Amino acid sequence: MKLRECKVGSTVKVISISGQGPVKRRIMDMGITKNTEIFIRKVAPLGDPIEITVRGFELSLRKADADILEVELV
Repeated sequence: MKLRECKVGSTVKVISISGQGPVKRRIMDMGITKNTEIFIRKVAPLGDPIEITVRGFELSLRKADADILEVELV
């Protein structure tokens, strides 16, 4: 499933990043890599952005960025 499909309060593990070029590099520079656990903290009322916790840091991702992350529930 895609990260943007996950419910608030769930913890997921990254299976793959399907982006290309600079978008994929930017996601990986944020610390989101394969097998990384992500906790979904909040989702804005209109669904954009999504607030997550990765490696002890809080990040906000746009829907487009969350859509390239394939995850599974932990």
